[in-house]
Amino acid sequence: MGQQTVIKPKHKPMKHLIVIILSLVVYSCTPKVATTVTEPAEEVTPEVVVEKTTPCTTLGELPSSVREEAETAFVLYRDFLKSGNYDESYKYWKSAYYNAPGSNGRIQYHYDDGIKLYRHFYDNTTNPVDKEMWVDSVKALYNKRKECFGDDAYLDGRLGFDLYYYFPGAASDMEIYSLFKNVFDAKGEQADYFIINPFAKILYDKVVDGTISPEEGGKYAKLSIAAVNYGLANCKTDCESWKIVNDYAPARLENLEGIKGLYDCTYYADKYYALYLANPTDCEVVNEAYRRMRWGDCETSHPKLAEVAEAKKKLCTAVVTNEPGPLRQAYDLYEAGKYAEAITGFEDFANSTTDVNKKAKYLLLIAKIYYRDIKKFGKARAYAEQAAAARGGWGEPYMLIGKLYASSGPLCGPGRGWDSQIVTWPAIDMFNKAKSVDPSIAADANKWINTYSQYMPSNEDIFQRRLAVGDSFKVGCWINRSTTVRVAK
Repeated sequence: MGQQTVIKPKHKPMKHLIVIILSLVVYSCTPKVATTVTEPAEEVTPEVVVEKTTPCTTLGELPSSVREEAETAFVLYRDFLKSGNYDESYKYWKSAYYNAPGSNGRIQYHYDDGIKLYRHFYDNTTNPVDKEMWVDSVKALYNKRKECFGDDAYLDGRLGFDLYYYFPGAASDMEIYSLFKNVFDAKGEQADYFIINPFAKILYDKVVDGTISPEEGGKYAKLSIAAVNYGLANCKTDCESWKIVNDYAPARLENLEGIKGLYDCTYYADKYYALYLANPTDCEVVNEAYRRMRWGDCETSHPKLAEVAEAKKKLCTAVVTNEPGPLRQAYDLYEAGKYAEAITGFEDFANSTTDVNKKAKYLLLIAKIYYRDIKKFGKARAYAEQAAAARGGWGEPYMLIGKLYASSGPLCGPGRGWDSQIVTWPAIDMFNKAKSVDPSIAADANKWINTYSQYMPSNEDIFQRRLAVGDSFKVGCWINRSTTVRVAK
């Protein structure tokens, strides 16, 4: 797997200064957003407080001799942890944790430190039994933290995040999905930013393979999109994190539009009516908005659909064929948002006609339906390739394939970084091929080449992977094509 932008959950901030006789340090928490996950910032040893704010044993409840041992353990384990001596740190951490899981009644950083220790031991063993033991220890630590301090939804999200990124294969996708779903059920659109991207990936995959129903998928996809919008509108210190989320999750979830019934009329009407209002005289937009609302089963009396239909009638009614019959019926089905039936009609016509230009035209139209409407990129490419084979010297099919590749960043990666950038290489290959076979579209092809050249990986990214400009490279994902290594311009 290529490098990913991993958005680490920030720890709950401390709002008070703690002083004890053994040490004096100040801890501060800031959101972590990086291509690698950073470790928690240093915290202070808890002071003993009298007030009981947790059902778990606190330092203040311990006998004096045990309390002194626990206080010392809190200091020493952190010193050893900071110096990288995990074995010694673990010895003292166990004393601190098991004697006073409630710490001073408020501070919780010893749970984060415990997970850091468990991760270290997990990463440094090859024994599958030991690995399973450390993962179980992480789960138990999260459960104990919930028992002592509550905040179940946040901690479910943290556990799901850890299982997804740090312990791959240790939990099923559905186990992780259930943890993330708990966050949405509790917090709604105020769900934590760090769960959105992994949740969107699992949700998409499980809806597509049929594990999650379209009804459930639609519910949580809309909640995810609402959370992104809420986060962007209300962010303060974590705005960059929400921008990273926005680069991935909405595009990934948009591709679920190809599943009939997953999104309802309200979703399509709100989204595509807004697109229409921004481009009310662009017939491509008007027609798309009309078709998508019909696909979403909006009634013809729906006010937004009715307005778009009126604009379509006034501005965008074109005679696509004067011939009654299957082709006319296929167009009518397409306009009504009945994509599968329309594809069958267009394909029947393409297979029966002896006119190579018409054959190519309708094969390419099928490719565009799979691309824009049904969101099945592999099918779209297959029909575009058939269109190119049917009519020589025509660059449009290759332009479409290039756009398929270029728009696959959120499908093949996290929206930013290596996996999402390398899709530009085969995309540019297709744009170059389009203008080489069809000079009439060179200007359009060059525009797309210039646009996507700036999003290619950097020299540093290539060097880190021991590659060089000009090397052959195979892009995986659904694209699965060989290309040439290039750098951003």
